[in-house]
Amino acid sequence: MSGAYRMLLTSTEQVLFGRRAADCVKELVEQHGYKRVMLLASKSLRDNTSEISNIEKALGGSLALTVDGIQPHAPRACVVRVADAVRACNADLILTVGGGSVTDAGKIAALLTKHKVTASDQMEALRITMTDDGAMVNPLAGKQDAGPTIPIICIPTTLSGGEFNPLSGATDEETGHKQAYEHRDMAPKAVILDPAITVHTPNWLWLSTGVRSVDHCVETLASHLSNDYADGVAANALGMLAKGLVRVKEDPRDMDARLMCQMGAWQSMIPIVGGVPMGASHAIGHILGGACDVPHGYTSCVMSPYVLEWNISHNANRQERIRESLAAGDKTASQALDELIGCLGMPRTLEEVGVGVDKFDMVAELTLEDIWGRTNPRPIEGAASVKEILNMAV
Repeated sequence: MSGAYRMLLTSTEQVLFGRRAADCVKELVEQHGYKRVMLLASKSLRDNTSEISNIEKALGGSLALTVDGIQPHAPRACVVRVADAVRACNADLILTVGGGSVTDAGKIAALLTKHKVTASDQMEALRITMTDDGAMVNPLAGKQDAGPTIPIICIPTTLSGGEFNPLSGATDEETGHKQAYEHRDMAPKAVILDPAITVHTPNWLWLSTGVRSVDHCVETLASHLSNDYADGVAANALGMLAKGLVRVKEDPRDMDARLMCQMGAWQSMIPIVGGVPMGASHAIGHILGGACDVPHGYTSCVMSPYVLEWNISHNANRQERIRESLAAGDKTASQALDELIGCLGMPRTLEEVGVGVDKFDMVAELTLEDIWGRTNPRPIEGAASVKEILNMAV
């Protein structure tokens, strides 16, 4: 075994956990001397709870502007609107509070501000593209001065894990394609994990995005491109997530279980940040989200077990670690994962999330353009391979 774990892929300096978000924000802003903070907030938190106003009070005179209204899967127009707001208030910090779409919008908006992007079509020059043979082309790769100069701090309220990743996605509204952007400086300067603020997150959203992090672990452990270090982190994260999600399902006020889930989501991202690619579940999931409007977490709920089953002829030995982490007994990894997702009350088929066979051709073609469309353990040999998996999930 040989390889490299690229620790320089992220610029995150610290993670604060187990404390109230407002207290942590006050501490970090004073520590770094930020004077003009643009707060990018979940609209539901702002409208229905006191959490955002508490953070605004903690910021005091350092608050320059609060923005909300980010749509699911971060449409490009929303991201440009955030970048416009950053410029309008001359922000020296972007603070995000919300789920994965809010996090992604804040990270990409910082990049757009750096490159003076003011219209959606100008984002094309910054996004990752794929060659015909499946190679990833990142126009920002190796360009240290191409990244954002405005720092970001993220307070996640779901478990999708994007706050730990320099990679983010925004959706092209015309094609429905969720496109990727990556630079090491897009990773936040700090992350705040406050389990108490997550009690406002709808339980279906918390649990389904938890399955998304489970999928990070599963696709790491299933990959031939992983390594012992990444496998160890992913296996530990998978065990924590499985235990923590079941406990939150039983008692949504269990703060220790919520923090366990947050720690599991954090660990689930370490292999990805280190360079371990995901597989077909994530690749298809990006398209189901952006083009078919399936909630982010639900994409993993309806795809991950079927991808495991489809892959088993090529990675049965790799799936043993998944079975162990899920205490599968005599079940296959796919069966054990299906059982976990089912007991959380999550959807298990494409029909349940409103995706019919009439969309399979489109989903298959766009999957081939995804950054992980060609890194699955069992080779994806064109659109027909993707449709085989989709037909299993009907």
